[in-house]
Amino acid sequence: MTHGSAVRNTWVPAASGWTVTVVSQSGRPASTPVDFAGLDDAALVTAAVAGGRDAFDAIVERHRRTVYQVCYRFVSNHEDASDLSQESFVRAWRGLKTFKGQSALSTWLYRIAVNVCLNRVGAKAAPTAALDSIEHFEDTRVEGAQAAMLREERAAAVRRAIALLPKKQRATLILRTYHELSHQQIAEILGSSVGATKANFFHALANLKKLLGNQP
Repeated sequence: MTHGSAVRNTWVPAASGWTVTVVSQSGRPASTPVDFAGLDDAALVTAAVAGGRDAFDAIVERHRRTVYQVCYRFVSNHEDASDLSQESFVRAWRGLKTFKGQSALSTWLYRIAVNVCLNRVGAKAAPTAALDSIEHFEDTRVEGAQAAMLREERAAAVRRAIALLPKKQRATLILRTYHELSHQQIAEILGSSVGATKANFFHALANLKKLLGNQP
């Protein structure tokens, strides 16, 4: 045993938050604030389940952008995406004790966010204009604001068409295309098989192509 080295770390609650107690050979504890941002997800979950709200705040800070992006892909506006993100983290806080670590924390949060979105959003009817063919400009000299406008029009049409897809096809397409998750990861998030995930993705692409008027 090395002289002067710490031999035990324990989590203890403090009035001002959570501290880690370092017990040295002398037996005299010295408490120092915990740097939650420096902990991995597993340690943050352990601390949060034990009552550390600051630890859960660190989880939110670490994963909020990803959760928000998932929600935004379902609703395409900031206000609704923010509401859905907040609801997702509320559910995560309430259900954190059920997280067993069998999958990555990010996968678990994805699952919660997707379920929140699918339950809240549902199938929406898109305006007829959303199903119109997207006009392609052959002139490669289109630049600047005109090109940006064209890209936004195309993106808007795609978002509207995605909103018409069946729920699991929509979720699979969003997670695969926009978040670049593997079929295995998506299967874990949606609670389905890899084969079913691949089939959903194939049908989602086919249906999306039809909705966009067979435009490439």
